[in-house]
Amino acid sequence: MKTAIADNSLAQSTTVAIISDTHTVLDPRIAKAIRRADIAIHAGDIGDANVLSAMHPKTGRVIAVAGNNDHPIFWPVEQTEVLESMPEIAQFELPGGSVVIEHGHRHESDTPGHKSLRKAHPDAKLVVYGHTHHQVIDDMSTPWVVNPGAAGATRTHGGPSYLLLTASEKDWHIESFRFNDCS
Repeated sequence: MKTAIADNSLAQSTTVAIISDTHTVLDPRIAKAIRRADIAIHAGDIGDANVLSAMHPKTGRVIAVAGNNDHPIFWPVEQTEVLESMPEIAQFELPGGSVVIEHGHRHESDTPGHKSLRKAHPDAKLVVYGHTHHQVIDDMSTPWVVNPGAAGATRTHGGPSYLLLTASEKDWHIESFRFNDCS
């Protein structure tokens, strides 16, 4: 299992756009929202390197992990190097705590258990996962466990969605966003 850890804390307040499960398509409304954030996270099932290229947060910093569908048989062959460079778990620091990202498919099958995710990453302030395509914000205990839902066109459960984290040394706040289906 590949794990990436980066320690590049940003001063003051930092905004992080959190997405997952694009499956080759990044909704253009979410791509536009990412441009207003400092950092962008993709929690797996990306499907194509062009999705990552379309993510343009203010700092240019995109942190992505591989999901269960991020496999060479599903990706264009010329993107093998990008796919192979993605970790299964990533961790980075923000003002006030650390964020861990994984797709979640290794925790209790179809519906990753928050207890299992918390146990796997007890020192994090926030655990981000995808896989289920259902948006969830569980901030009842630490670490918080969140799922942004699907940011593409596949199984969006009402429309493409994302989360926006605002983090400072003293306060963290998560907002949820969902766009209407384009169908």
